[in-house]
Amino acid sequence: MSRLKKLFEVQPKRVLNVYCTAGFPQLNSTIQVMESLQANGANIIELGMPYSDPLADGEIIQASSHIALENGMTIEVLFDQLTQLRKTIHIPVILMGYMNPILQYGFDAFCKKAKEVGVDGLILPDLPLYEFEQFYEKSIKENELDFIFLVTPETPAERLRKLDDLSTGFLYAVSSSATTGTDKDFSKVAEYLQGLQAMKLKNPLLVGFGIKDKASFDAVNTYANGAIIGSAYINALSKGTDIELTTQQFLNSVLN
Repeated sequence: MSRLKKLFEVQPKRVLNVYCTAGFPQLNSTIQVMESLQANGANIIELGMPYSDPLADGEIIQASSHIALENGMTIEVLFDQLTQLRKTIHIPVILMGYMNPILQYGFDAFCKKAKEVGVDGLILPDLPLYEFEQFYEKSIKENELDFIFLVTPETPAERLRKLDDLSTGFLYAVSSSATTGTDKDFSKVAEYLQGLQAMKLKNPLLVGFGIKDKASFDAVNTYANGAIIGSAYINALSKGTDIELTTQQFLNSVLN
């Protein structure tokens, strides 16, 4: 059984997925950040592979990507850092990124290497559904990686069911059609999530974009299996001087 499937069986509610940028704040911070997240209550780590043109990311995550790229982070460097991943990290790890650098690396080689180092799944927001089915699904499945699609309030019901059918691990519900890190009107989000709940989807539902503190985490957990926090954590890391302490304080403020 995959780590994600096992997680949702053991803990079907209040699952916290925290996004961090590989190679930020320092090139060699990646594993330390991941270990700190695991130690302080994160259930899933969504590890962002920095890219120069990240479509779905807001200013804070874009800035962290820029710093990580300047630090020298590449897919090759990242896989090198993740070689010993499973010696200390036991929770699910998902790689989030964009197709261009992965295609330059080689998609099949990327999936094979991801499996080899112990990655559990992929989130690739700019991979179209048609291309996923035609060209990439086979390699993802062969390498036993979960693939998580994003859905938005604008996704038609028929397409939503198709994305739910093709996703494994969980379904990523974008709280509104905006970039990450922007404030949300949670009454509208609640309406949207109630609609998703009523569809009785096959995958667990995690909500992202605009989740930043205990209030927003608690709010979305009324209607979903958990939430994804990114920009707020990256912002805390960028202001803190001690990764362990910053992570502890941040996650404590969300979970307690």
